[in-house]
Amino acid sequence: MKLSRAMIAGLALALSLGTAPAAVADPVPESDQAQILATNFQMPFPCNQTWTGNSNASSAHQSWEIDFNRGSTADADLGDTVVAAAAGTVVISAHQGSTNGYGNLVKIDHGGGWASYYAHLNTRTVSQGQSVSQGQQIGTVGNTSKPGNNISPHLHYEVRLGTNYPDNIQKAVFNGVTFGYPQQTITSKNCGNPYTPSAVCGSGYDVIDSATLGSDGAVYLLYNSANGNNCVTTVKYKNVGTATATTAYLEVQGSTRKTDSGNYGYYAGPVISSAAGSCVKWGGKAGSSTYDSAFEHCG
Repeated sequence: MKLSRAMIAGLALALSLGTAPAAVADPVPESDQAQILATNFQMPFPCNQTWTGNSNASSAHQSWEIDFNRGSTADADLGDTVVAAAAGTVVISAHQGSTNGYGNLVKIDHGGGWASYYAHLNTRTVSQGQSVSQGQQIGTVGNTSKPGNNISPHLHYEVRLGTNYPDNIQKAVFNGVTFGYPQQTITSKNCGNPYTPSAVCGSGYDVIDSATLGSDGAVYLLYNSANGNNCVTTVKYKNVGTATATTAYLEVQGSTRKTDSGNYGYYAGPVISSAAGSCVKWGGKAGSSTYDSAFEHCG
């Protein structure tokens, strides 16, 4: 149960971010660029959290990149939640190894040539090819980099448009307002579902697998290595705060299935079972979308 498709699917990627990204569709006209950013992007942190961004904090910055921190000590932000600044598709979820200094990286393609980058993550909770909603957790703040780089935990965030690196790095816009370069303290208005899978299941649980439920939400399988328990929760991305039919279930092979099903505003679950040494079947439903796994994660 410690192995995860969601956590390792992107590890085979080895792209150098110092070179131009792959070709994209026709770029958005320059006159429309500011409007798209103003419309689509929010802070890469949960609703109402306050963070300080600094574009001059690193000599490695090429243009309008931002390093974010909020804690008063060097390690205070380690493990804090990072969320998608806008909806899109994950095109990179991988540790870049010695390729560059980005460490654990998530890149999200937002369409029209726009992409956002989230670097130095401690953990990644999404996989390549996965659709994500604005405000959905994609990882946690960390200090991963290439060998020999000793950095303090922070989130390196950037937005790019097109392929001509580093000229394609754009000024960040949050909630319709351009970031106050070189430094500004901002409160996040990324106010989708405030509940993360780890918050639902509790301390010690880490995401080991997930499945999207269309645009309605996602179902997550978590594992607690300290007690050998699995946990399943379905987190809503649509009709958040409004009670709608939502389901989560967990079945340990050879045991009766446990299900939490009802009209919920934010999530179903947590459904918790001891499954050390056993295979599990898990799944859930939100809106019209359902996911049912096979028996897997055996160990």
